[in-house]
Amino acid sequence: MDKLKFAIYWAASCGGCDVAILDINEKILDVAEIADIVLWPIALDFKYKDVEALPDGSVDVCLFNGAVRNSEQEELAKLLRAKSKAMVAFGACACFGGIPSLGNVSDREHIFRRVYQETASTANPDTVYPRTVTEVPEGRLELPEFFDTVKSLAQVIPVEYFIPGCPPPPDLIVTVVNAIATGQLPPPGAVIAPDKALCDECERERSEDKTVKEFRRPWQFIADKEKCFLEQGLVCAGPGTRAGCGSRCIKANMPCRGCFGPPPGVSDQGAKLLSAMASLADSEDPTEMAAIIGGIKDPLGTFYRFGMANSTLGRVKL
Repeated sequence: MDKLKFAIYWAASCGGCDVAILDINEKILDVAEIADIVLWPIALDFKYKDVEALPDGSVDVCLFNGAVRNSEQEELAKLLRAKSKAMVAFGACACFGGIPSLGNVSDREHIFRRVYQETASTANPDTVYPRTVTEVPEGRLELPEFFDTVKSLAQVIPVEYFIPGCPPPPDLIVTVVNAIATGQLPPPGAVIAPDKALCDECERERSEDKTVKEFRRPWQFIADKEKCFLEQGLVCAGPGTRAGCGSRCIKANMPCRGCFGPPPGVSDQGAKLLSAMASLADSEDPTEMAAIIGGIKDPLGTFYRFGMANSTLGRVKL
């Protein structure tokens, strides 16, 4: 029987999703038994021309991690879409925009000015910025176009499946590989993770009184390992985040940051989390309530940490 053909590609990402695939350890040998890898830039020396030469629809599954930040990533997303039977948004950045999409609070002009002029370590008296085309004696040099707006994969091409996480945990990756091998994938459009919020499986103790007088940050005190983070005045994204991560952060006594994206029925994770935190303020006085909520530093970066691209905001209008 012919092996399946897999493609794995990284776009605007940190590389953690690729490392997570290696974190399945010896089960990577099971992948090798059922599939040939036709593209994996982080691990194998394939060229784009190799992918272009493949017949359309000849790749069984493409795991695409990272958001779409520039024209090269957009081009590869569209190319792999044409070559693949099933496109999988792999990890938080591909699914929701991830941390790269926090760049949507600015635009290319502001980002370039900050990076290439304003930082304390930058010496750029001639104000040289990256250009898409530069002519040199040796020939023509090209760089991808840097987009104003970061997008999730599904905002660029149709996607069959979504595997959330920053990165997806190894056990979930193994589940997906087994489902692919046996042909038991869920219907297209499915998020391959439980259909419930993280709070629904959290084992921490919760009391009847879920109000707080102040919000604090994890470095300011040692949190009680048994008690709900929210009741201790720590921002935890559990109420607005899908389960399936194995509560890894919570078991390490750190609040959830929301990398599994919104649970079913929640269209805007950030708005859901903002509402949940506001409901905890123990006051009827508007001034005092504002002071309590003011204890949450960087609300946009906190509540939209992983989902800015897919949010109602999408980007800040400058």
